[in-house]
Formats: sequence, structure tokens, C-alpha cells
Amino acid sequence: MMAFANLRKWNCLLLAVVVALVGQLSADAHDGDHSNDHSHKPKKVQDAAAYRPTALPDRIVLTWTADPSISQAVTWRTSTEVADGFAQIALATPGAEFVKEAKTITAKSQALKTNLSTAHYHSVEFTGLLPKTKYAYRVGDEVNWSEWFHFTTASDQPEPFSFIYFGDAQNDIRSLWSRVIREAQSDAPKARFMIHAGDLVNTPESDGEWGEWFGAGHWLNAMIPNVPVVGNHEMAKQKEGPSKLTHHWRPQFALPEHGPRGLEESCYTLVYHNVRLVCLNSNEEIDVQTGWLDKVLADNRSEWVVCVFHHPIFSTAKDRDNANLRNAWKPVLDKYKVDLVLQGHDHSYGRTGLDTPLVTKGNVPTGVNNVDGKTGTVYVVSVSGPKMYNLNHQPIMKRSAEDTQLYQVIHVDGPSLKYQARTATGELYDAFTLNKQPGDINAIVEQAPSTPERLRSTTRPATDKGEKADSKANSKAVAP
Repeated sequence: MMAFANLRKWNCLLLAVVVALVGQLSADAHDGDHSNDHSHKPKKVQDAAAYRPTALPDRIVLTWTADPSISQAVTWRTSTEVADGFAQIALATPGAEFVKEAKTITAKSQALKTNLSTAHYHSVEFTGLLPKTKYAYRVGDEVNWSEWFHFTTASDQPEPFSFIYFGDAQNDIRSLWSRVIREAQSDAPKARFMIHAGDLVNTPESDGEWGEWFGAGHWLNAMIPNVPVVGNHEMAKQKEGPSKLTHHWRPQFALPEHGPRGLEESCYTLVYHNVRLVCLNSNEEIDVQTGWLDKVLADNRSEWVVCVFHHPIFSTAKDRDNANLRNAWKPVLDKYKVDLVLQGHDHSYGRTGLDTPLVTKGNVPTGVNNVDGKTGTVYVVSVSGPKMYNLNHQPIMKRSAEDTQLYQVIHVDGPSLKYQARTATGELYDAFTLNKQPGDINAIVEQAPSTPERLRSTTRPATDKGEKADSKANSKAVAP
């Protein structure tokens, strides 16, 4: 009886083991068949993981703080485990022998705490460089290095060159703006720098959005210097008091600090060959910058002057008007007959000729006596990202567009400046040439293509609450 009981016990155990094995095999087979299993759908990679800093350098960007013919600044990001950053630089050679001649420079480093993590930003300024010379450089911690990049210093004598200008990137940067900056580079592969007229991102303190912006430009930022200006979406709201420049700006861009006190690296000027760039912060301290602008232009000796700021002198979007800004800065622009003003903010396209109102009510001239027939300045508003607003079509605009992502290539050759606006797919949309005339304002040659303007068949009402709120906030931002 005992033997029979033991046998029965072992048979029960064996049966239990077999049942368990069959159950496991069935479960494994079910896991392998995803047709009926919804637990293995792709999961979105979160920003904290996608934009996590590591010991390997990323977000490498060239800018200038001084003379582009003899200096170059570079900034990059690492994790906090990298306490000290370094850059190496050498004259670029056809072979790899330049590596043995590379000079090592210690970076200035600072921590930046963001909504995702804390990272270290490192910055080096290469000085004492030779004009019109190609250099190779890399950045890292002496163990973990970036790849070698090239940049070329400006000539110390005027010569033909091109640069690229972008209006607001701002939204869907990784998915929809990246194609624009890459198309622009393919159209102007030898461009010497890229201008960004504000609103590089939508949320000023979002490290993920800054990650998208740097990712969209990627290696281009490391080889073509950037000239950015501050938009209202680079101004972070405070619990109390007015908005302030995002704390991302200064650690990640090395820019001139010679602007008015408190506006260092957001209001500055640079000279490239025979062009003076004047970059203004149209979000704050308008009156302070007015006096600074007047002095810069009074002292200017460059043949061409290009001013860049975010909020337009003449708005192209419906229900927008920056009267305070226009009343403060346009008289100075007129006084010195500034050649070209590049702007963003209005998420549409509009470009004037040389005829612009001297005195206005709103955006529109009010009578013959209020119009200076030829002020000498061309004003451009453009957008490179996908966010679009309704157009305020004005008689002073020679060419306009809605719902069109654009980039602009500007070529300067002595007394001639050629401008082309192209769509995100590379088609020519607008063009003109300015020619210098001794003792007189520029002559303009209109060269826009005969293709129809890209305009909506009807103008929809501004029903989007976000758009209305954004418009209202932006109109307040430029109040002096």
C-alpha cells in the first residue's frame, strides 16, 4: 500500500510538471505572435532619454565674439562627469598630418540645470588666427573627442560671399524645420554664416526643444557660424515681473558682450568683410537700444548695413502692429539709410521695396505727405518653420506669401547685394538686387519670378485661441 501511494504521488508530481511545461511553451508561443498582443507597441522615446547629455560632446555650435577674420568661438555640451573641456585646432591639411600639429586650448565651463537634467557647457575662443584660412578643430575631454570639423576664417579684404537667413523655426523643429536648414545648405554650400531672426524654439526653457534645434542643424552648426537674435519665445515667463532671456541662451551661444548693460549677447554688432551686422533684442529695453543703434550706425564705416531683429517694423500678420518699435527704430534706420532689415515673428512672408512709410498709423501709410518715396531700406519678414498665420497684405509689400516655409540666400559682391528667397523645396520665390550708388540711396532691381504668390483663397478669421494669445503677448513684448 505504501509503495502504491508513493507511485501515485510521483505520478501527480510528474503530471504537474508536464502541465507547467506545456503552459510555459504556450505562453512563449503567444509572446512570439504579436498579431493579437497589444502590449508590445512602440513606445515614444521621452525627451529625458533622447536628449540626455553624455561624456561625448554634442550641440557643437560656431559663433563669433570678435573679428571673424582672426577669431572663432565654439561651444558644446557634455554630461557633468566631464569637469574640464578642451578644444584642439590646427591648420587643415590634405592629409591627416595636421593632427600632430594641433594646439590644445582649455575651455571655460559652466553648469546648466534644465527641465531634463544638468549638463556642462564648454566654450573656447580661438584667437590669433590667419585670415582666409581653413582650420580643423575638435572638442572633448582629452579622451572622448568629437570628430574633426573645418571652418574658414573671413578674409581681411572684401570679397564675394553668401550667407543664409531664417525666420522663425519654433515648432516641429526636428520633424519639419530640419528639412529647411538642410535644403538651404545644399543650395548655398559655401555660405559663410547663418542668421536666425528669433524664435528658434517655442518653449524657452525646454531642453528637449533646444535639443531638436541643435539636432536639426547638427554638423552644419559645427562648420558654419551662427548669428542668432532673441525672439519672444526665447524670453521665459517669470512668476513675478517681466519675462527674462532664457537661461539656455548665454551658456550655449558665445556672442559679443559689447551691447548695452544687461543686454550682453542679445544686442551686438559684427563686421564680416564689407557688411556690418547689427543684431537687436526687440523684446526689451527698446529706448536703450535706440541710442546704442544710433551710435553704432554713426560710427559705421562698412559699405553695407544689415539689421536683424525679431518683431517687424511693418507686420505681415493680421491683427499685429509694433508701433512702439517702429516709432523708436525706424527714424534711426531712415537716418542712416540702412540697406536691409531682416525680421521674423509673423509666420508669413512679406518684402518691401525702397518705398516705405515715413509716418504711419498702424501699418499703412496715411496720405502722400506721410510717405518718404525712397527711404533706401528693404524690410523682410520671413518664416522657416511650419507654424503659419493669416497674412495682412499691404501695398508696400512687393512679394508676400502664406503657408510657405522659406529660407533666404543673400550674396554680397562689392557694391552689389543679391537676395533670393526659396521655398523649403528649393524653388525660387522672391528675388531682388541692390546696387550701391555714390551719393544716393541704392538702386533696386526687382527679380521676383512670375509664378503666382502663395496666398490663401480666403482669409480665415483668427479663431485659434493660442494664436490670439500669442499675438497679444507679442504686441506687449515690444513696448518700451
